Amino acid sequence: MEASNIINLAIGFVAVGVGFIMFKSLPRPKPREQSELPFLSVIIPARNESNRITPLLESLNDQNHRSFEILVVDDDSSDNTAEVAEALGATVLQKKEERLGAGKSAACWYGANQAKGEWLLFLDADTHFTDADGIRNLLLSYKEKGAKGILALQPFHTVHRLYENLSAVFNVIVVVGMNGFTVWGDRFKTAGSFGPCILCNKDDYFLTGGHKKIEGALMDDLALGEAFLEKNLPVHCLGGKGIISSRMYPEGLQSLIEGWCKSFAIGSKSTHPLVMGMTIIWIAGSFTSAIALISAIASADAAAILISGLLYLIYAVQTGLFARRCGDFPRSIFLFYPVLFLFFTGIYLYSLFRVNVLHTVTWKGRKINV
Repeated sequence: MEASNIINLAIGFVAVGVGFIMFKSLPRPKPREQSELPFLSVIIPARNESNRITPLLESLNDQNHRSFEILVVDDDSSDNTAEVAEALGATVLQKKEERLGAGKSAACWYGANQAKGEWLLFLDADTHFTDADGIRNLLLSYKEKGAKGILALQPFHTVHRLYENLSAVFNVIVVVGMNGFTVWGDRFKTAGSFGPCILCNKDDYFLTGGHKKIEGALMDDLALGEAFLEKNLPVHCLGGKGIISSRMYPEGLQSLIEGWCKSFAIGSKSTHPLVMGMTIIWIAGSFTSAIALISAIASADAAAILISGLLYLIYAVQTGLFARRCGDFPRSIFLFYPVLFLFFTGIYLYSLFRVNVLHTVTWKGRKINV
């Protein structure tokens, strides 16, 4: 067996071990005993979401827990988002860009100031609850944690078309990058908050300055979490499987690329150096394990083929295990895991270029300076 192949195999096996340290588990809220809950305001910022907001509003209407209002903040949409939301029972708030500022943070802040609830639940328009007791279990989990700070869920990613599987590694890195899912649990300071589903109480929200304080931040979820941490308020991040789901970037591959490019170069700066180091090792192992197998086949070395084939299979299973904690990705795609890692690496480098060289990203028709 060639020395280069031995090195690649060694890196690969080490990376597999590091992977299990890096991403031990993704806990999620569990059904709780019933207790009294305060009135809730569900705030949904929406810009041109007429084709995506219906499942969310229908899932809210189907909830067994009914003590909440639904506020859809129309962020200067050019489609019929407002009409769709009103038809499904939501209260629509019109936030005109020229008067109140543009973007998700401005819309959330506007909605929070109109809210009647003691607790605030901010939801992205492309999410939806998958269980009729989803809101109740979410609220009870927050109450169990003391009803202080933030409880944020990362929605379970649903996949409908082949290209959407390219998000598999991104989902894993997003979760791992929050710092709280290693074998050390909450030893490291959380990087912030997951963005699509954020629950907090109104007093804490306004104490921190809420979305007004972070207006202009490209990564509003991380920035909002940091604002709460600055006030010594806790930020709890959990998985949303069985409670809330989301289909990401159904518009096509270009939307998927723009969406991940928008966030990754900046978001990675909040990851703890040790967690980042483990992530880099894990990504590197995906390439060295594939290279080891290719080299072994090329050299027709039976022993090398056997060992490198085993490593390749282990990496495929591990990558699938991690990704399927985050979404319903089909197991078969992980036999081609090097493609998923190559795509991730390419988009991450492109994101670095857009953020650090061009200083602009594009999202939903807006050019955002960074």
